[in-house]
Amino acid sequence: MLKEMGFYKGVNLGGWLSQCDYSDERLDHFIEEKDFETIASWRLDHVRIPFDYNVIENEDGSYKEEGFDRISRGVQNALKNGLNVVLDLHKTAGFSFDSGEKELGFFEDEALQERFYRLWEEMAKRFGHDPAHVVFELLNEVTDQSFSKTWNRISDTCIKRIRAIAPEVVILVGSYWNNSASAVKDLDPPQDARVVYNFHCYEPLKFTHQGAHWDTGLNREDRFSFLESGASEEYFEELFSTAIEKAEKEGAELYCGEYGVIDIVPTKEALPWFKAIHAVFEKHGISRAVWSYRRMDFGLADARWDADRDELLKYL
Repeated sequence: MLKEMGFYKGVNLGGWLSQCDYSDERLDHFIEEKDFETIASWRLDHVRIPFDYNVIENEDGSYKEEGFDRISRGVQNALKNGLNVVLDLHKTAGFSFDSGEKELGFFEDEALQERFYRLWEEMAKRFGHDPAHVVFELLNEVTDQSFSKTWNRISDTCIKRIRAIAPEVVILVGSYWNNSASAVKDLDPPQDARVVYNFHCYEPLKFTHQGAHWDTGLNREDRFSFLESGASEEYFEELFSTAIEKAEKEGAELYCGEYGVIDIVPTKEALPWFKAIHAVFEKHGISRAVWSYRRMDFGLADARWDADRDELLKYL
């Protein structure tokens, strides 16, 4: 379904409407129409647009029209350039995958959950009329396994409320451990054929996130080559095996919403990782969106990829 729709090979627009300073300069100019033109020239078919709730919501839960306008312009610029769009709620009131954020209480607070449902109902009213080109992703990277049962209930309710407004829109649902492939098995069966299981892959973390400034467990002095990381086609086959089995059992599709290698890694060492994971995506027909288009420590448009970008694009 996703491949036929044009959601097979994509790229994230991270750091634009999420994980940013939320200044007008950032929100209006970090990603512009020329960037969609570049992505289309890479022969990708879609973009994943992460957005945070505070881009479209005030503190009291009322809506910001300028925030919706920014999302709308992004969708329009994508469609103008032949690209489809995944709209990913990267942070909601009361929850962020980033432990450094202040959002807390979502999984315990019914009022915050109701706010989440209303947000998606509003998104459905505004963007759910074009299910051939726009897909919804309910929430980025649920963290703790202890949230699993509650998240299944919340996502089930949210899908029902979206369906009352946008019955045909495809909806992506990920699991705990930050959308781990190994956690897909604990998601509930999909409500219908247009619900897709979502996962992320940055494994092995010691390779893809080596030297990450936000992770104190990965020292900047440590370096791991691709061979030292242990990653291979067989590695990814094993890593994805339970997610593939779950999807086959439930008659569902899989989508990898994020994968990539940090910019500390030389491009010549990153390429074998991309080649290996690409082979497994292709073997199993898994749609995906690489992280990330610009900067954010993973940028594919950054100058460091200039000499090897053509080779990289073969493995996205």
